[in-house]
Amino acid sequence: MSDSVYKVITLVGSSPTSWEDATKNAVAEAAKHLRDLRIAEVDNLDVHLENNEIAMFRAKVKVSFKYEGTG
Repeated sequence: MSDSVYKVITLVGSSPTSWEDATKNAVAEAAKHLRDLRIAEVDNLDVHLENNEIAMFRAKVKVSFKYEGTG
């Protein structure tokens, strides 16, 4: 196995239904723009409140992908 370098970015996914869906939304969006995703780590969970009720579940997700530098 050759040596590899990975880049990590942080995304915030959201969903009106659950933290799981918020996480899936963040990973799905990353997959549209990045290649070779490796690991997704949920870093933080929170909720957005409106009128004292949960309006949105949010998941801060660290996503790593293989770095392919230009040299």
